[in-house]
Amino acid sequence: MFESFDKDNSGQIDAKEMTEALVALKEKADPATVSALIAELDTDGSQTIDFSEFLAVIASLRSGSTGKAKNFAKVYEKQKEMIKVKGAAGTHSYAQEEMSAFAEHFNNVLKDDPDLGYLLPISPKGIDLALKIADGVLLAKFINKCVADTIDERALNKRKDGKPITVFKCNENLNLVISAAKSIGVQTVNLGSTELSKGGEFPHLVLGLIWQLVKIQLLNSISLKNIPELVRLLNEGETLADLMKLPPDQLLLRWFNFHLKNAGHDKRITNLSSDVKDGIAYTVLLAQLAPSTCDKSALSDPDVLTRASKVLANAARIDVPIFIQASDIASGNARLNLAFTAAIFNTRHGLEELTEAEKAEFAGMMEDDVGDSREERAFRMWMNTLGIPDFYVNSLWEDCKDGLVLLKVIDHIEPGIVDWKKKVELNPDNKFKKLSNCNYAVDLGKQMKFSLVGIGGVDIHDGKKKLLLAFVWQLMRYHTIKFLSRLSMFGHQVKDEQIIEWANKKVKDAGRPSEMKSFKDKTLATSHFFFDLLYTLNGDIINWDLVTDGDSGENKLLNAKYAISVARKLNCTIFLLPEDIVEVKEKMILTFVAAMMTVALQSS
Repeated sequence: MFESFDKDNSGQIDAKEMTEALVALKEKADPATVSALIAELDTDGSQTIDFSEFLAVIASLRSGSTGKAKNFAKVYEKQKEMIKVKGAAGTHSYAQEEMSAFAEHFNNVLKDDPDLGYLLPISPKGIDLALKIADGVLLAKFINKCVADTIDERALNKRKDGKPITVFKCNENLNLVISAAKSIGVQTVNLGSTELSKGGEFPHLVLGLIWQLVKIQLLNSISLKNIPELVRLLNEGETLADLMKLPPDQLLLRWFNFHLKNAGHDKRITNLSSDVKDGIAYTVLLAQLAPSTCDKSALSDPDVLTRASKVLANAARIDVPIFIQASDIASGNARLNLAFTAAIFNTRHGLEELTEAEKAEFAGMMEDDVGDSREERAFRMWMNTLGIPDFYVNSLWEDCKDGLVLLKVIDHIEPGIVDWKKKVELNPDNKFKKLSNCNYAVDLGKQMKFSLVGIGGVDIHDGKKKLLLAFVWQLMRYHTIKFLSRLSMFGHQVKDEQIIEWANKKVKDAGRPSEMKSFKDKTLATSHFFFDLLYTLNGDIINWDLVTDGDSGENKLLNAKYAISVARKLNCTIFLLPEDIVEVKEKMILTFVAAMMTVALQSS
């Protein structure tokens, strides 16, 4: 921390360096303010701050007393959040405590993986985590912890006989990682294989990616489908649908308050930052979850850091994996407290198991049609990776009901088409305003030549699944075709028939034997045509020993998993699942072939 102020490494922080620090933090930096700050620390009258003077003040801050250094304490806390690192693209900021916490979390989650012996343990100091992701293997393994089987490890380039992976093979791995991350809803704007391979120069970008992955990994199971006991959180007058539309972080807050209420405590939290930083809510929660193991002694301790330390000790006693520090709780770091709370929930949620009668009552309401559910997932993940600011879709069915999500997507894929000032209700707080937005979205869809017979704004507002899927599919297809048309040699909007014709010609010209008659061609279930098409993009990328004859459902699925991961190694952005190939889902097959065509045209 001292060195983050002492830029010239002179051992003294002078007025010029203090001014630079204040400017970087966007704080008032006039000479009087700078002099006053230095005076708070300067005990020998030198008008500079040496390390011993700095250390004395930090010691008092950590004991909970600011003394006369009240103003510097604020500057110190803000500076602590932003440790600077110089890279090829300039000076960037990242939170060291988050880098450290996620390093520990990776160690906990991946410690038993035999392929990672050369990478683990990751040091929580500095940016070791950002350096260890360079060959893609660590991230690929973690992505599969986020959503199982996202990456077929047979397609992953690993070390053999202890020899490092070549730069070319590392690049394939990183392409696979980025495309796979997109497929589970991670935004990767401004992030490519170059930035990941040089993670030490881009720790802020690495940290942004890793936080999204950690959040998915910790929150992915927090849903009514996975944990039906969450119905215990229903408030009076609510329906199951009201609960199902809550995103995982909101469910966590409700779960936290549910246990605080049952403990007879009057404290309630509205966030996982300032409301938990004093450690009181955590202490009550853990004692409620495990009264015989976790005590409440921290409640009588006046020191916030000591209290936070006792919270972590209690959590460890019930086997919660500890990857954050007491200071992370006490500082109110929102990301790390969300991650810690999710870790507590995943270890012991403390909700009473449903009776057989309750299971029967709620079962049908928690199960979606499998096909609809897969399409909903694909379209939702596609939306989330578009890079639209302040945008995240948790549930397609619920989040589209006010029309704003659809209008934001429409405006992103056809910039300028939405008249935000005159025709959009930006605060749709009643049914009339929501319907107005939904009707406008449908009108714009018709303007974009979508087939919307029998689809009205009321259908979107009411969450009619089949009709909403039909609308969003046309948005996704429009976006895919528009991008493809820019790259193609056709000079106009690409049609389905031209994509099929292009794919067949590529395969035939390469001397491969297969053919695709249409996107509904049942022979596609074996994935053989896709392997032949991928071969035309890179003849060395497929290990043909791993390709089965596809004569059974199991072999077809193996081929589909491998084909998807091979395509992602080539930088194809795809959202279909292996089951979509095996079942020859026409819509998703189109996006798969279009993704390969996009990569081919970009490379040529």
